[in-house]
Amino acid sequence: MKTLYILSFFALVGTCATPKYTTKIQNIKDRIEISDTALIKKYCSSITKDELKTHLYAFSSDKFEGRKTGEKGQKMSAEFLKAYYQDLQIASPFGGNNYFQMIPASFFPKNIKASENVLAYIEGDENPNEVVIISAHLDHLGINKDGKINNGADDDGSGTVAIMEMAEAFKLAKKDGYGPKRSILFLHLTAEEIGQKGAEFYIKHPVFPLENTIVDLNIDMIGRVDDLHQNDENYIYLIGADRLSKELHYVSEKINNTFFDINIDYRYNAENDSNHYYERSDHYKFANQGIPVIFYFNGVHDDYHKASDTPDKINYPLLEKRTKLIFATAWQIANQEHKLVTDENNELLN
Repeated sequence: MKTLYILSFFALVGTCATPKYTTKIQNIKDRIEISDTALIKKYCSSITKDELKTHLYAFSSDKFEGRKTGEKGQKMSAEFLKAYYQDLQIASPFGGNNYFQMIPASFFPKNIKASENVLAYIEGDENPNEVVIISAHLDHLGINKDGKINNGADDDGSGTVAIMEMAEAFKLAKKDGYGPKRSILFLHLTAEEIGQKGAEFYIKHPVFPLENTIVDLNIDMIGRVDDLHQNDENYIYLIGADRLSKELHYVSEKINNTFFDINIDYRYNAENDSNHYYERSDHYKFANQGIPVIFYFNGVHDDYHKASDTPDKINYPLLEKRTKLIFATAWQIANQEHKLVTDENNELLN
């Protein structure tokens, strides 16, 4: 009886000595310090609705014939992105003039031709082996049987041009002597529309070791407003941020609360979400490898996967604000003192 009492006493002491879960979460929040507010504001200002509009009208034009994987228009869009990065003097991780990760036709379903992911890269100044990925898919649905072109302005032209503007902002910062501490990979993925095959290929053939990839911020449709938010356009859906890293979730929250005050809608982040959006874009391939992700999404609309998804219907001021949110989040992760970690590796939780 005495032995049982002693064991019970020590168990109680051990329980009391363990911080409550709410305390652990607060410790995570308290450790997040914004990496230079003034610099984030300065380089956010280089991201403009006018430049986003110019890029998107070009990228979602009829010239690219709906960007169907492996077809002429998709390859032209890849060349368009390559030329953009070359013009900004943003390097390829492969070196030289090769910005393409080639994917053979054998990797795709039958009748799909060879294609390519497009990659550009800014090397980190202090921890270059730690990599932040910002991704979006460059492909779309091509031309309908009736000859109508699926321009895919929102899906995912909006994500593509958001990355273009963010890359320019990071490049401007580096030119001014404020390069990121960690490396940033701007990853334009092909073949999302046929099962995230470009992302799957990257995971199987990573340019940087997956264990060194600390996050994937994936953008798929951020230029429109869905039916649920017709009376409140100042929103964005975030999916996945807390699935693998609560720190990522609270970094995202703090960036938004500090700079933007966008209404973040988490309804599609629910694990029982009947739409299964968490599994439906390229970030999911990274999450399956234990890499924390955020999926940025405006929800579907009447023009989703239709030829009517055109650049004149994009809300450019809103696209600008959402792009700035993602840029500031990427800046924080790339520049904060400690590396973003998963819950499994977070000493504040374990």
